Amino acid sequence: MKAARLLDRGVVRVAGPDARKFLNGLVTVDLAKVAPAQPRFAALLTPQGKIITDFIVTETAEGAFALDCPRALARALTDRLNFYKLRAKVTIEDLSETLAVLAIWGGNAQNGLSQDAMCYPDPRLSGLGWRCMLPPNLAGKAAADLDAELANMSDYEVHRIGLGVPQGGSDFAYGDAFPHESDMDQLRGVDFDKGCFVGQEVVSRIEHRATARTRVVPVGFNGPPPQAGAPVMAGDKSVGIMGSGISGRGLATLRLDRVEEALANHIALVAGGIELHLVKPPWAGFAFPGEAKAAE
Repeated sequence: MKAARLLDRGVVRVAGPDARKFLNGLVTVDLAKVAPAQPRFAALLTPQGKIITDFIVTETAEGAFALDCPRALARALTDRLNFYKLRAKVTIEDLSETLAVLAIWGGNAQNGLSQDAMCYPDPRLSGLGWRCMLPPNLAGKAAADLDAELANMSDYEVHRIGLGVPQGGSDFAYGDAFPHESDMDQLRGVDFDKGCFVGQEVVSRIEHRATARTRVVPVGFNGPPPQAGAPVMAGDKSVGIMGSGISGRGLATLRLDRVEEALANHIALVAGGIELHLVKPPWAGFAFPGEAKAAE
């Protein structure tokens, strides 16, 4: 089992008697389903349905809500939530300086979780393991309590990319991607049957009309990955852009219809001079390019 402090993660706390109702009216999932150690993957969207930031939201033992979010966006998230606060009885704080996020994977962490931390399973995918919020100086002790190897954040990246799970800022751009494009709908990040939230109309339309033509898709290749940001080409046509990668595996944002056409015409996908092949993860429930051809 491994544990790694995720230096790129921050924590925003939302507390007060109106906290659940307040967040429920804003974010993409039903806060009635959130409880201590029962988190949800969620996002705050623009009115146009684009992701401002995504996060894991869990309830604390005191009834507040802690948002495990990108650290670079923690202040902006705090400010945006305060903008929406109006007369709601809530307090919103950026606690990124006092709380760290620890990821734990590769074993049964649940039986040895530290009493000094607030721990919760990663709600996106069970294979991602667990996460804990705790004071930064206690990360080493928490790993020791779990009998886990204290690894680097790069080790967690290998694990995440191997599972094909996108990460904002690396695999899609905040402020420019719809939830479907970042696979949030596949990773339990949107409740389509809940009440209103910011951007709901656009996201629901994409869902019901099945118009998500662009998605982050796992890809495989031989050797080192293409450079992040490299265009993915099918002959002389651009079909996407390369995201994060490790040796032999990466993620790319692709236009699925263009990739389908390329595969049907036996045209290879290439990024930075490296040939790519698609790798369908077990969690993907959308129509994957090449599936119809493979079934014939």
